[in-house]
Order: sequence, then structure tokens, then C-alpha cells
Amino acid sequence: MDLVGTDKDMSFYISRETSKLWKRFCAEATTEINLLAENWKYILGGLICQYIHGLAARGVHYFHRPGPILQDVGFYLLPELGQDRAYISETVFTTIFLSFVLWTFHPFIFKTKKIYTVLIWCRVLAFLVGCQFLRILTFYSTQLPGPNYHCREGSKLATLPPPENILQVLLIVPRGVLYGCGDLIFSSHMIFSLVFVRTYQKYGTRRFIKQCAWLAVIAQSLLIIASRKHYTVDVVVAWYTVNLVVFFIDKTLPELPDRTSALLLPVTKDSKSKEENHKLLNGNSGDPAEWRPRTQINGKIVEDGKTVHEAVINGV
Repeated sequence: MDLVGTDKDMSFYISRETSKLWKRFCAEATTEINLLAENWKYILGGLICQYIHGLAARGVHYFHRPGPILQDVGFYLLPELGQDRAYISETVFTTIFLSFVLWTFHPFIFKTKKIYTVLIWCRVLAFLVGCQFLRILTFYSTQLPGPNYHCREGSKLATLPPPENILQVLLIVPRGVLYGCGDLIFSSHMIFSLVFVRTYQKYGTRRFIKQCAWLAVIAQSLLIIASRKHYTVDVVVAWYTVNLVVFFIDKTLPELPDRTSALLLPVTKDSKSKEENHKLLNGNSGDPAEWRPRTQINGKIVEDGKTVHEAVINGV
């Protein structure tokens, strides 16, 4: 009998928690959809710029000509991994990339939240666009012989035949991304990794994860050189260029609202629904008087959730 009662209690607990999780997800999705409706131009513009960057990287491959590998201090100091172990650097990069993407969507699941997914990606895309614009200028200024295995003399992939139609120019395939040549200074992998880690450094909450993230970026820098995917100068230039670009762009952008001090909820007429949404979004409890204090945003004092919502959106 005790086991039956325990099973029923466990089933009830799981059902209740699942219901709470689903309600929290729906409330968060509604909030993010409202933000996306106001900021879709920034997201779309950032994605279009990612496509343009891909086109530019493929375009420079047409100009690439293989030649002797340049003298490089990193190549002397770091032993060559070889083609069989070149995947190691890609594995580290993929781990950093996927971990950051999952973290930006954690507000849909966890109670303790500090960011809004749409707003954080608006910021990240602004950083990426600024860095990639400079990257396009640099690798089109001077084409260096690629040190990667498929870019060396004798490789059929080192050069691309002239395109036969416009579709070959505009279509970006995964193979072309993995086996590109000529887009060297500076490393695109380092752009993404440094932007992601710097963003988590500012908005993340786990100190241990921040330390691990920086160690992962340092390890990736060394692995990129050891894999002969880039010259050492490509990695070194990325370290100071990306950090400077992020620093200056970050100063020009409005600061993200802190979820612990600002209330951002869908506008509803039912005050009970507002209270329930707030508890789902921010993990707080208590009566409405506890979660409707006066909040100061951009120098203005506001009280109701609708005004805060508009103030946060206009601040983006």
C-alpha cells in the first residue's frame, strides 16, 4: 500500500511540475514573441549580414592561389596535429557554439533568468557584424597562401573554377564552408568564440563556467594553429580586434534590462494572470504589491507592466 501511495504522489508531483514548466514556457514564449515583433529588423539584418559574410568568404576562394607556407612562429612552437586529428579544434569550437546558443534559450526553462533571448541575440549579432565587416576588408586586401591541408599546392580544392552561373556564386553549401581558402586574416572561429564568451562573461551568472569558457577559447586558439587552419597572425589579430570591436559597440548600445528589476510581461486585463505570469517568468512569489514596485528605466519612473514593456522595447 505504501508503494502504491508513493507512486501516486510521484505521478502527481511530476504532473504538477510538468504543468508549471509548460506554463512557464508559454509565458516566456509570449514575452519573446512581443520582443521579436519589435526587433525583427535587427535580427533579420544580422542574419543577412551572416549570409553576406559567407558569400565574401566563398568569393575570395576564387582568387586564392596555393603557394609555399609562410614562416610562422606558431608552426615552429606547436607540433602539427595532422589531418587525422584536425577535427579536435572543430570539436572545441562546436562545443562553445552550441553551449552559448543553449544558454541564450535557458529563460524558457529555468526560473532564475537574467536575460531576454531576443535582446541578447540583437546584441550578439551587432558584435558579429562589426567584426566580420573588418574581416572582409582584411582578407580581400591581401590573399595569402592557405596553410590548411586542402589549400596547399597539389590539392584540387585549393582553387575554385570560375562559376558557370549566378547560382553557384549565391549558393553557400556546407562543403564550401569547411573547405574554404583565402579568408585568413582574421579567424572567423575566433570571432564567434570571443563574442560568445565575452557576452557570457557580462551576462552569465556562473563564475566557474566563465573560467572554463576562457580556457576553452585559449585552447581553441592553440588548436587552430596546431591544425594549420590559420597562421598565428590570424589568431593574434582576432584576439585584440574582436575585443576592441565588442568594447566600443557595447558602449554605444543601450544596456539590457535586468529581469530582477524590470517587469516585462504581455499586456493582459486580468490582474490575476499578470501575477501568475510574473511568478512563472521571474520565479517570484507573494502578493502583487511585492512585484509591482516603481521601477526606474532610462531616467523615467514607471509602475504598470505595460509602461515597463514599452520602455524596455524602446531602449533596444
